[in-house]
Amino acid sequence: MILNKDIDPVHLDVADGVGHIRLNRPQSGNALNLDAARLLAEVAEHIAGRDDIRSVLITGTGSAFCVGGDVAAMANATDRGEFLAELAGAAHRAIRVFAALQLPIVSAVSGAAAGAGLALTLVSDLVIAGRSAKFLVAYSGVGLTPDCGTSWLLPQVIGLRRAQQLALTNQALDATEALNWGLISSVVDDDQVETAGSALATRLATKAPTALGQTRGLLRASVSNTLIEHLDLEAATIATAAASNEAGALIDSFLNRRT
Repeated sequence: MILNKDIDPVHLDVADGVGHIRLNRPQSGNALNLDAARLLAEVAEHIAGRDDIRSVLITGTGSAFCVGGDVAAMANATDRGEFLAELAGAAHRAIRVFAALQLPIVSAVSGAAAGAGLALTLVSDLVIAGRSAKFLVAYSGVGLTPDCGTSWLLPQVIGLRRAQQLALTNQALDATEALNWGLISSVVDDDQVETAGSALATRLATKAPTALGQTRGLLRASVSNTLIEHLDLEAATIATAAASNEAGALIDSFLNRRT
């Protein structure tokens, strides 16, 4: 996949097993317009089809992570309903791929993560935020309802009552509040956000990729499975993992360290 870093609204760089997705519309807070949403979906699908990427890092260019959908583009649309259906469809295509991806996803958040930007953090597995980061559902502030899976993912991450509070009142959380609510994983100084995110994604890329991907799937599946169903799934999954070359090498290494 060839992307132009000067003009394309989404970049992908691959190094050390990490697929680094960078949202690149800094002049609009990395808001998703149709081009950005479509390209984000294409990048996600491209990552899913590669075997040299073992973890994913999502960041934003400039002072914001992603402020959500492009409100200016919505306002200028001839038919706003049709425009939003198309925009949501493109963004949902990306979210579906990220949710199903058998790779750990890290979001490193500077500035605002609102609307679709918040959804990207919710579909991630680990979220690092700068001290000045803000998290906002945002939709009710412009008279809209949630998309990008926000109304499904948010209650799973922080619980229904807190999700209701954020979605209905449009309350913003700062980084410390988001950490206390369980919305994010850790807080770092603003100038360390991308460095910390990259270090974490690189560390994950050195782990057993099949086991991490399967663990990610198990944690996601726990939402809809009964305990009995989940025990069966865990048994099948650990048997598959145990038969892999990577598990064999790690088990042998562990035993050798003990002797």
